[in-house]
Amino acid sequence: MRLYIIAAAMLIWCCSPAIALQDGASLYAAHCAQCHDAGDAQSRVPGRSAMQAMSFDHVLGTLTSGSMAAMAKERSDDERRAIASFVTGKAATGGVAADAEGRCTQQAGGFPQPLDGPRWNGWGVDVNNSRFQPADMAGLTAQQVSRLRLKWAYAFPGASVSFAPPTIVGGLLFIGGTDRKVRALDARSGCTLWTFATDAAVRAAISFAPLAGTDQFAIFFGDLRANAYAVNARTGTLIWKTKVEEHPAARITGAPTLHAGVLYVPVSSLEEAAGSQPSYECCTFRGSVVALEAATGKPVWQAYTIPEVPQPTGKNARGTQLFGPSGAAVWSAPTIDAKRGAIYVATSNSYSNPPSTMSDAILAFDLATGKPLWKQQATPKDAYVVACYSADKTNCPEDHGPDHDFGQSPILVTLRDGRRVVAIAQKSGVVHALDPDDGGKILWQTRIGKGGALGGSEWGSAADQDRIYVANSDVRFLRDGTRRLDSTQGGGLFGLDLASGKIAMEVPPVPCGDRPQCSPALSAAVSVIPGVVFSGAVGGFLRAYATGDGKLLWEFDTAQDYAAVNGVPAHGGAIDGPGPVIADGMLYTNSGYGQWGGVAGNVLLAFEVGKE
Repeated sequence: MRLYIIAAAMLIWCCSPAIALQDGASLYAAHCAQCHDAGDAQSRVPGRSAMQAMSFDHVLGTLTSGSMAAMAKERSDDERRAIASFVTGKAATGGVAADAEGRCTQQAGGFPQPLDGPRWNGWGVDVNNSRFQPADMAGLTAQQVSRLRLKWAYAFPGASVSFAPPTIVGGLLFIGGTDRKVRALDARSGCTLWTFATDAAVRAAISFAPLAGTDQFAIFFGDLRANAYAVNARTGTLIWKTKVEEHPAARITGAPTLHAGVLYVPVSSLEEAAGSQPSYECCTFRGSVVALEAATGKPVWQAYTIPEVPQPTGKNARGTQLFGPSGAAVWSAPTIDAKRGAIYVATSNSYSNPPSTMSDAILAFDLATGKPLWKQQATPKDAYVVACYSADKTNCPEDHGPDHDFGQSPILVTLRDGRRVVAIAQKSGVVHALDPDDGGKILWQTRIGKGGALGGSEWGSAADQDRIYVANSDVRFLRDGTRRLDSTQGGGLFGLDLASGKIAMEVPPVPCGDRPQCSPALSAAVSVIPGVVFSGAVGGFLRAYATGDGKLLWEFDTAQDYAAVNGVPAHGGAIDGPGPVIADGMLYTNSGYGQWGGVAGNVLLAFEVGKE
């Protein structure tokens, strides 16, 4: 690792002032290298190659007010700038808008399409988080899928990941990005209508709704500083902003879910990384759901996933005070059960001892009050922080767990016979079905993968009335001290019968061959239309399969260069995080995920059905 840092310093020498190089290299080695140069790629933070693809401004913003602010709080402004210059090999851009091109020639006074027409609103397309798009909304049939052709590409300036899924309503497309901006694009052409600046990056999906008591239409979303926003959907002007959690490591990664005039905001954190520093008093964050009035942003209630306030437990080997219980973050969008007046969330692992019984669990809260209704824990005693995979394991909990948290939303499904199921897949490689009408009783559990810190099922599954469709990651890395992906392990797509849990459809892993930086792993969320399931691969391919027999219907290699409609250099790469969005005869997918050894990229791709 020392040689790697020296080599990187030599690369940057010609691009940055000597003082910035010297300070940046030493500061990085002292405060950053433990995680970012960790030999095990499962350390959950981007490696040096990924950061070199980022812009100076993006990295500086991350250190100053973004996800790394808590870790960099002891550094001065000059030190943060030196680190940003060192890791990117770039200098400040001076704030010049890199995507000034591609503006729509006519600013829309309203919406290009009817608001009650085809749309994909929020993370899961409905409050049940099914990720199933009905035929009338999809405008795309199984017979047409093979004729999908690229229509346009939009590039995010200075990004190495494209991690925010789009929302489509009224012919407009709303999307966030790593550059602390939310944009409204024309869904057909990709031209830009307006841009709104946020305090931090936005990776959560966006929800759209009329604003009660006004003639306005608003979009709602959260950022990586735990701010929730309402913004005018027509003009891009701020309506309100509310900070939902004061903990310095708090963030919003899951999409807030809107229902009956209330915005339900999930709260996660990066304390899992910050807590790995031996000098850090690990850990004091608790996940929560915050209910806000959609019209005003005023808090209605906050329900913590761990009821107990963290208390001092002991000291680590270096004498730093430790706290617990902690963790149980909510990484994904909440699911609404209007019939029972309940909201369901899935939680992450604990961060410290004692492990909480609320972590790695599905929790039910009362919609009106936030009162706990029931819980079902999938993996007990799973206390874990990034230090458990680092060289310095000082803050790794004794007898730490496997990091088998839930990264996706529960799916509420009504079967054809009227029975209801809450189904969800886990990083353990197990798919669970619970009974929402019987206190979360386990109906069945089926293993589809080996599981692991980045294994099993990651970001999201999808379901129709008969099956849940689950992508398996099980991404693995070569055991040679590098972050290189193992091109021979991981992957597989499954359709499980919702009534029994039996595997009814299976697609085997697709080999990488000699493709560089490739894994057959399927980490990204999947999406379904009648007869077709779409799944993106870490190797960069987006594929469509028949839901009946798993036959390949279409594939597209996204890991290539594009001429972006906004004039920004564009490249696709690994597909991870969000899944495809289908609406009004078009399909949209993110491409580029410069983490865990995957190929960096910065594009949103839009496809339409070509002529025969």
